[in-house]
Parts: sequence; C-alpha cells; structure tokens
Amino acid sequence: MPYINVQITKGATREQKAELVKDFTASLARVLGKKPEHTHIVIQEVEEQDWGYAGLLTDDWKRQQAED
Repeated sequence: MPYINVQITKGATREQKAELVKDFTASLARVLGKKPEHTHIVIQEVEEQDWGYAGLLTDDWKRQQAED
C-alpha cells in the first residue's frame, strides 16, 4: 500500500490538490506498477509562519523577497 505525505504551505486550491493526487497516483502506477486503489496520499497544509526556509520563517522570507 503506497503512502505519500505531501506538506505544503497553505494556499493551494482544491483543484490544485486534486491534480497533485491524480499525478502522484499516476506516477506510482506508471513507475512502480502500484494499483491506484491501494494508493493513499495525504496533503498537509502548514501555515507560512510555521515553515522555515533559508534561515527565516517563510512569511518573513517572502516579505524580504518582495522588498528586494
């Protein structure tokens, strides 16, 4: 039973999430021969203030990029 856990910062639409699930499922079927009906995918959305990147919280990093 394949299991994929995807963690992203909040903001993806339902349609975008559905596309991710479809694409990951298709990739597992194509590359590894896994049955789609046995594939589980969990999408966890994380607040930008709870995700660090390049030594900064993501919301701070984005603000810094916008200022540059």
